[in-house]
Amino acid sequence: MEMLEYFAIAVTIVVVAVPEGLPLAVTLSLAFAMKKMMNDKALVRHLAACETMGSATTICSDKTGTLTTNHMTVVKSCICMSVREVGNPSKFALKLLLQSIFNNTGGEVVMSKEGKREILGTPTEAAILEFGLSLGGDFQAEREAVKLVKLEPFNSTKKRMGAVVELPVEGGRLRAHSKGASEIVLASCEKVINSKGEVVALDDSSLKFLQATIDQFASEALRTLCLAYKEVQGGFSPNDLIPESGYTCIGIVGIKDPVRPGVKESVAVCHAAGIAVRMVTGDNINTAKAIARECGILTSDGVAIEGPVFREKSQAELLELIPKIQVIVLKVMARSSPLDKHTLVKHLRTTFDDVVAVTGDGTNDAPALHEADIGLAMGIAGTEVAKESADVIILDDNFSTIVTVAKWGRSVYINIQKFVQFQLTVNVVALVVNFSSACMTGSAPLTAVQLLWVNMIMDTLGALALATEPPNNALMKRPPVGRKGHFITNVMWRNILGQSFYQFLIIWKLQASGKSMFELEGSDSDLVLNTIIFNSFVFCQVFNEISSREMESINVFKGMLNNYVFVMVLVATVAFQIIIIEFLGTFANTTHLTSHQWGACVLIGFIGMPIAAILKLVPV
Repeated sequence: MEMLEYFAIAVTIVVVAVPEGLPLAVTLSLAFAMKKMMNDKALVRHLAACETMGSATTICSDKTGTLTTNHMTVVKSCICMSVREVGNPSKFALKLLLQSIFNNTGGEVVMSKEGKREILGTPTEAAILEFGLSLGGDFQAEREAVKLVKLEPFNSTKKRMGAVVELPVEGGRLRAHSKGASEIVLASCEKVINSKGEVVALDDSSLKFLQATIDQFASEALRTLCLAYKEVQGGFSPNDLIPESGYTCIGIVGIKDPVRPGVKESVAVCHAAGIAVRMVTGDNINTAKAIARECGILTSDGVAIEGPVFREKSQAELLELIPKIQVIVLKVMARSSPLDKHTLVKHLRTTFDDVVAVTGDGTNDAPALHEADIGLAMGIAGTEVAKESADVIILDDNFSTIVTVAKWGRSVYINIQKFVQFQLTVNVVALVVNFSSACMTGSAPLTAVQLLWVNMIMDTLGALALATEPPNNALMKRPPVGRKGHFITNVMWRNILGQSFYQFLIIWKLQASGKSMFELEGSDSDLVLNTIIFNSFVFCQVFNEISSREMESINVFKGMLNNYVFVMVLVATVAFQIIIIEFLGTFANTTHLTSHQWGACVLIGFIGMPIAAILKLVPV
């Protein structure tokens, strides 16, 4: 029996030493965050992403639909070299404009069952079609007046789309239409329709006027598109490539895409949290800068860089440039291609050890989403390929939701730290007390059953209590952990060692002079003393659990009652402790305690709280 008792003590020490509750705490915290994030419009596909997002140091965000509402309207136009608010151009230009709008499009205008007109297509297409309808155009009539030979959808690399139509009423002539990024389509133009409605050569003065118009629209945070046409000479088959040069500029339109409410505040929260926000967009450089300033991303000392310039940088130049990117430079990348985004993300991750979160909605964003530490796909505008490559799906396509995900990520990380701090304190004290006592006296003050109960408190119940703490706004006022941060910090070591030292002193004092302190005599004095030691040790853990809610703040009671799981765990722990002491004496090797002894045990445990508060004043 003596050998069996030694063996039981040895096994119990090993059981207490191994933190098997840590995987439970991690999984509980991640699962709890995952469920709560679903309520906040974020669907987590990979559980580990919950915590990784909390360590993010950089967010590379799309503009359209994420920072902006993606509800677009044409508010300005430059048709026939004349800038105006939305209005009618000359008859000749109007005919070409409507033909281009209604035939070179991936959208549709249909009638609903209720007889209402509906526009189908991307927000940009819908805005252009709405503009055409406002000019008095008839979608169906324009479609029927021509024969569509070929339609080339929008190409994200070329930043344009094109169509070739046959004109039966004009003897079967062929005409190509092009629409896309203003500076790209304008570069393919050789002619322009002037203010008199005549087709004239695109000279330097006209080109400068149109470029200035694009810059003016862009500086007003308008998305600019250029529409152009070309008379196709000779035959054309659907297998032929649509011409990319020799066009005549019809006009330029400015589309307003308002910034989402709350984005500016969310960007400010990110900056306060030490997270760099960068906009990566395919838009005009001036539009991107205007939107970035409105969002608070681009500051006076920040720099915007265009994708083609970024692509031309050598490896050495990128290494020199990207340290600046890490701080405030290159917060906006305009006219970028998916490869630029991938290159930026790869350098930020590998060369400079940033933890990078990237948003994406298109199929071509998949490489960047896969390369990033956290890929964030858009739930509304995102393609299936983008969603499959992402770790988290933002269901409302809103940047503010990304900040909420970061807050939950930090909460998960901090909660696991709280649990580890609590668990290591119990581990250190229980192991030192039992091991040293077993070595010196051959018996341990805490029996196998008692140690297993303590193990349950620090593992299962501790995980439930501390791993389910909800996030607070204070989490976004501290710097990110980053890739090289230590999980067990100096603050945690201070709290663990200070609290462990107090608990060890108390148990050692009770072992040494507990009988005289509580005036214990008789044959059962050893049993009563061991019960007092066990009870005091458990109440030390109960109050230490409360102190572990905050690792640095002295006020540990703030918001405690809002976490019903934490309160229920504390109540359950105390209730079971009473049952173990008073009713399970033979099984747990305990005995009945007087009210004076109960009060002393609770007081010993409670003293740990002011000691924890004093420890938090010690700078580390």
